[in-house]
Amino acid sequence: MAVQQTSRLRRIAIGFALYLGAVALGLGSAWWVLKKAPFTNRTVQAGAWRTNTLAGSTDADMYTRAGVAVNGLLALGRDETMYFIATHDDAGRPLRSQCSYRVAGEPPKARWWSVTVYADDMFLFDAPNQHYSLNGSTAQLDAQGRFAFSTGHQAQPDTFWLPTPGNRGMVMTLRLYNPEPSLQAAPASLVPPTIQQTGDCA
Repeated sequence: MAVQQTSRLRRIAIGFALYLGAVALGLGSAWWVLKKAPFTNRTVQAGAWRTNTLAGSTDADMYTRAGVAVNGLLALGRDETMYFIATHDDAGRPLRSQCSYRVAGEPPKARWWSVTVYADDMFLFDAPNQHYSLNGSTAQLDAQGRFAFSTGHQAQPDTFWLPTPGNRGMVMTLRLYNPEPSLQAAPASLVPPTIQQTGDCA
């Protein structure tokens, strides 16, 4: 009797463990898809920046819509807003908060634009100077009509500084509001801001 009871408990324990494993695998795979889906399917690349042609489109499938929601892009229609993200610099190295970068380019063809730097959990960095992004209103253009800013632990001379404290991955998001029709039709035609590492990582 005791042997039968032990065998039954063992079967229940094994079944429960398998059930938990299946749930964990299902949730984990769903989370991976939702975190990756917005920028793995129908992706267009422009320099270090990429965008999903379905984000903000009426043709977006349920995975794209769920992924956009999970990643906090709050995508509007393509004629209203376009989103490009960068997780690597121009040399193909993953962006890290302890490294310093210079980001430079010409203002995108849109009514208004912004570049925001996030930690890899898609939350803003703790910036003591309250600088979280550069945008079409705060950007100071040089004689060639180009903007520039820096990221990292320390401010770089003569550039707008977005602090990125800590030692972790980071993501840059370029938002274009009311982009020109030509850019809406061909996202790869974006003249991408360059992302160059400056000096050694801290």
